[in-house]
Amino acid sequence: MDLAAQPVTRSSFGNYLWRLLATGASFILFGLGGLVLRLIVLPLLGLLPGDAVTRRSRARMAISKAFYLHVQFMYRSAVLEYEFEGADRLGRPGQMIIANHPSLIDVVFLIAHIRDANCIVKQSLWRNPCTRGPVYRAQYISNNGSPDMLDQAADALREGQTLIVFPEGTRTAPNQAPVFHRGAAAIALRGARVVTPVFITVEPTTLTKAEPWYRIPERRVRVTLRAGQDISPETFNADAPLPIASRRLNAHLHSLFMKELSP
Repeated sequence: MDLAAQPVTRSSFGNYLWRLLATGASFILFGLGGLVLRLIVLPLLGLLPGDAVTRRSRARMAISKAFYLHVQFMYRSAVLEYEFEGADRLGRPGQMIIANHPSLIDVVFLIAHIRDANCIVKQSLWRNPCTRGPVYRAQYISNNGSPDMLDQAADALREGQTLIVFPEGTRTAPNQAPVFHRGAAAIALRGARVVTPVFITVEPTTLTKAEPWYRIPERRVRVTLRAGQDISPETFNADAPLPIASRRLNAHLHSLFMKELSP
C-alpha cells in the first residue's frame, strides 16, 4: 500500500498559492516528460535488442516509471496525498482492470503502479505532440469508436496483457453517479481471465470534466484507490449469449461501483 498520510486541513492563502504554483508545475512537467519520452527515452529503448513484444514492454515500463515519478512530485510538492490499497494485486496476465473516472489523473495513478499495462485511451492523445509518441510506442488502444476497438482489446487480454478500462468513456461529471457503457463488459466476456474493479475517490473534487487546472480546491486533494475483489467472467458467460451476458455484467459492475462509492 502506498500511503500519504498528512492531515487534510483548510489552507492558508500562502499554502493555497503554493499548491496553485505546484499544480501548474505538474502540468508543465507532464508535458515536458512526454516530449522527453517521445524524443529521447523511447527511441533509445527501441534500439536495444529484442522482439516487438519486448520493445513494447520496455516502452510501457518507461511510461510507468515516468508516471510514478510524476505522482511522487505531486505528493511531495503538497498538491495531493494518496493511498492505493491492493496495488500489488494488479498487473496479472489477462486481467482487466475496470475503474471509475472522477479525475484527469486517474490513469496516471494506475499506470504508475502497473509496470506493463495496456490501456484504452481517448483518440485525442494520438494528436497531442506530448503524448502521441508514448501512446504509439506502448501500443495503447484508441477509444475511437470503431468496431475494431473491441476486437483489439479482447485480443490483448487473450494474449495475456493487463488491460485498464474506464467504462464511463470520459470523466464523471461533478456530483453525478458514474454511468457505465456496455462495451467494457463485452470486452471482459470476450477476453478477460479475471476482472478486477478499482474504486477511485478524489476529495475534494478536482480536474473533473471541463474544469480548468487552475481551479484548485481550498485544501489539499486526497486521492484514494482501492482494488476490489476479483470477478470471474465465466459467472456471467456460462448460460447466456454474449449480449445478455454483457448486460448482466454491466449491471453488476454499475451496482457494485454505486455501492462502493456511496458516502
